[in-house]
Amino acid sequence: MAASSRFALGPGVAVICLAALTAPVYAEMAPVKLVCSFETGHVWTYEAGKFSSAAPSPLTFEIDDIDLEGQSAKLIIEGKEAGKLRIVRALNANHFLEVANEGFLNLTTIYDADPATPGVQPAVHSRHLGLLGQPMFSQYAGTCTNK
Repeated sequence: MAASSRFALGPGVAVICLAALTAPVYAEMAPVKLVCSFETGHVWTYEAGKFSSAAPSPLTFEIDDIDLEGQSAKLIIEGKEAGKLRIVRALNANHFLEVANEGFLNLTTIYDADPATPGVQPAVHSRHLGLLGQPMFSQYAGTCTNK
């Protein structure tokens, strides 16, 4: 009888374990304001039928009024509001999406804080735009910190 009891409990326990493994675990609660700095990356431009790349200038901006539940925030550049951001929450990260006036997209993904460097969150920033009718995109690697 002990063997059948273990078998009867096995599938139920397996379902509970599976549910725990697949339940969403959202990124830690974001502060109200972050300062993001990106020192490395690449910019790609398309001209004469091919893409070419170059290193971009360093980039710094702030994300303010972060409301994870309302999925909104503000982009601040050089102390001035530069746009509205939508937030998409993910496992161990938050994505901040900006649709610029011209329809171009900017995406910043901020990951959970790195335990090796408390208060520092690894981040990636991507821009997709056109310049004088030519495709141009960039991707940066950097960090964000609480302000």
